Amino acid sequence: MAVLQTLGLFVITALAEIIGCYLPWLYLKKQGSAWLLLPAALALALFAWLLTLHPAASGRVYAAYGGVYITVALGWLWAVDGIRPDHLDFIGVALALSGMAVIMFAPR
Repeated sequence: MAVLQTLGLFVITALAEIIGCYLPWLYLKKQGSAWLLLPAALALALFAWLLTLHPAASGRVYAAYGGVYITVALGWLWAVDGIRPDHLDFIGVALALSGMAVIMFAPR
């Protein structure tokens, strides 16, 4: 169960980070409302707080989180940008998640 909780927390963390970066992007690149910056700041604060919920050392958490972030970002690419990842993207996700698993779940 700890593995599923860790992965779930990483996914929620990645979504908070992506939303926190996407909203300013909408403001800057698509002439969105400046009001987008308020939920963006809240999402980034949530992102930082979520990273503190892992019991592992911070550097290990940050390193492993990157693999899940890559996966969620490519899901965002597909769901929000409407661009289907290609086979090389899927290979990259497999490599990133493999690295994440070694970092977070290897016995120490």
